[in-house]
Amino acid sequence: MLRIIDARSGEPTDVRPGLVRVHAHPAGADSSALRVLLVADVLARALELGGTPVVTVGAPPAALRARADDLGIRPAEPDAPGIGQVLHVVGVRGAAPDGVRVEVAPATGPADAAAPPSALRLALLAHPRRQPADLDTATLTEARDTLVRWRKAVAAWATRPSRPVPEQVRQELRTAWEDDLDVPAVLDVLRCVESADDVQDGARFETYAYADRLLGLDLTREIGTWT
Repeated sequence: MLRIIDARSGEPTDVRPGLVRVHAHPAGADSSALRVLLVADVLARALELGGTPVVTVGAPPAALRARADDLGIRPAEPDAPGIGQVLHVVGVRGAAPDGVRVEVAPATGPADAAAPPSALRLALLAHPRRQPADLDTATLTEARDTLVRWRKAVAAWATRPSRPVPEQVRQELRTAWEDDLDVPAVLDVLRCVESADDVQDGARFETYAYADRLLGLDLTREIGTWT
């Protein structure tokens, strides 16, 4: 069960079974607002992976919606019926109605406007959501290089006999994202799997494909390109 720290109270809140409405409250159209939409998107993905029905609600301005589309952030409903548990994803100084408040720290940048959107998505995901994210050129370059390496590796692993995700790895992934949406810990698990001597290539492939249902980084896009 996913547990989120409610920024209003500082206490953990278990997301109960049943319909959940994730309301995104971006302010403006800068990188901080984009980060709010991204956290809402990943939160909804985490709930879906746990079998929870989710409706994401939000009405960002057109300029921000265009940036969100580039990052693969799924569109939200402009409104939704008032049923189910509500989680409000909001910036640190943003306003939101009463309810569980999922707070997102500001992001500065990107300094490199030419950075691929997927690199920007990874750079944002790599920072704990309650800590500021400095999207400087070095950070975006590292994210881009990581994506290139992982996509190439996933394409190579896809040519090997398929193996299931190791149960211990699956539990580590779920424990990470169910613990206050700790996406950096999910990325740490992938780094360990990448170099682990006791994980077969087919299992590496399935692990990365499984985790990408949460991350939305399109890690399988190079399949058929690399051998």
